[in-house]
Amino acid sequence: MTERPIEEVLEEHTPGWMEIDGVEGTGIGLCDETPCIRIFLARESEEIRRAIPEEVGGHPVDVVVTGPFRPR
Repeated sequence: MTERPIEEVLEEHTPGWMEIDGVEGTGIGLCDETPCIRIFLARESEEIRRAIPEEVGGHPVDVVVTGPFRPR
């Protein structure tokens, strides 16, 4: 059971994750029908993976390699 809403946890941790070279963005998604934090990466890297936890604040973290984000 989580104590804090996923939105609060995401807001708290996003600035630090965005400092990691290769992190393109963050958001909230569904992982096996459970709300999870999504972290979007420009590229796969063992260094990046080590810097991102599997869960934070009791919420699972899902890493998705999307490539670089580009404005449309």
